[in-house]
Amino acid sequence: MELWSRRKFFRTSLAGSALAGANKLFGRTPTNGDDALSLANLAPPAQGKRPLIISSANGLHALDKGMDILKKGGDTLDAVVAAVTVVEDDPNDDSVGYGGLPNEEGEVELDASVMHGPTHRAGSVASVRRIKNVSRLAKTVMENTNHVMLVGDGARRYAVAEGFEEMNLLTEHSRKIWLAWKAKTSFNWRPGIDSPEWKEHMAALFDGNEAEIAYAESVIAHPRTGTIPCMAVDAKGDISATTTTSGLSWKIPGRVGDSPIIGAGCCVDNEVGAAGSTGKGEENIKICGGHTIIEMMRKGMSPEAACLEALGRIAHNYKNDKKKLGTFHIYFYAINKDGAHGAASLWRNGYEKKHAVYAVHDGTEAKLVECTPYLDETGGDS
Repeated sequence: MELWSRRKFFRTSLAGSALAGANKLFGRTPTNGDDALSLANLAPPAQGKRPLIISSANGLHALDKGMDILKKGGDTLDAVVAAVTVVEDDPNDDSVGYGGLPNEEGEVELDASVMHGPTHRAGSVASVRRIKNVSRLAKTVMENTNHVMLVGDGARRYAVAEGFEEMNLLTEHSRKIWLAWKAKTSFNWRPGIDSPEWKEHMAALFDGNEAEIAYAESVIAHPRTGTIPCMAVDAKGDISATTTTSGLSWKIPGRVGDSPIIGAGCCVDNEVGAAGSTGKGEENIKICGGHTIIEMMRKGMSPEAACLEALGRIAHNYKNDKKKLGTFHIYFYAINKDGAHGAASLWRNGYEKKHAVYAVHDGTEAKLVECTPYLDETGGDS
């Protein structure tokens, strides 16, 4: 594994690719750095400013809503949940909520967690079907029950009892991509020998839209681990966070990643900071990544350094074997109580080989900031 020099570690070079491609043609919101976004939107990381709210790149357009709440003196948990709700509601974002890519049976299953720093409370839900805003549901579990986590049909029934609306979360767009995945991976779900071949089948499924076909084939080849973590610190130094996801596309029904796991996909200590993650959740669970980052910041590490420490532990689990590490991608995001922020990616680039970035709003405007790569090269299932 390449060792990092001080100069290299703190560099803020903003080289990246120009934004185009299938996602932009669809009008999709950025997903963890996989949409190319113009270099004008990228900014070097700000340090020590409050209030502050950050998220993965797919939350860029939603951070204004959270910052408005912070500026009015609202609660940090209300701010982060309001921000991710914008993304959960967006049918054009297939990483979370409505329109999320489904499991292998075509069912959208959602996970989420919240942590409220001032009261040291947490709430979580996992494998939830037919309920769109699972970040709000996790907050409701925290506020209205004596539990921390509800899962599966029990979580759905609880949501209905609390007044959440049931709905079909599979959009026509996501349904077609799921059908294309079925056709690609199952002999019985594609045309027989007397029918058109794969290319013609895809053309018919997507009405000849080449950009949509390209996007579907990309998602089929590299299953998404779409997620949005969001964390905020207010002017007083109070901290909250949430993480919400539709999970790994085409997963086995019932699979749960790190997003609803307190201490892995979401972790807050009001005296220290907050951390969250996107990418292959199984790797994060094994190192309790969110908790690891909090403890490293407690010892004096910057958010960036703490995120890199968590990635180093994952790499250590594979003896730094880049071939094995190249089968997945993972990102960590963190803020501290002073309003400093940082993020790190296992590999330099994100999905679709676009530069890995995250979203930051420091009270002026929402901007994209470069993630610090643990391995300074392209890699991962991206």
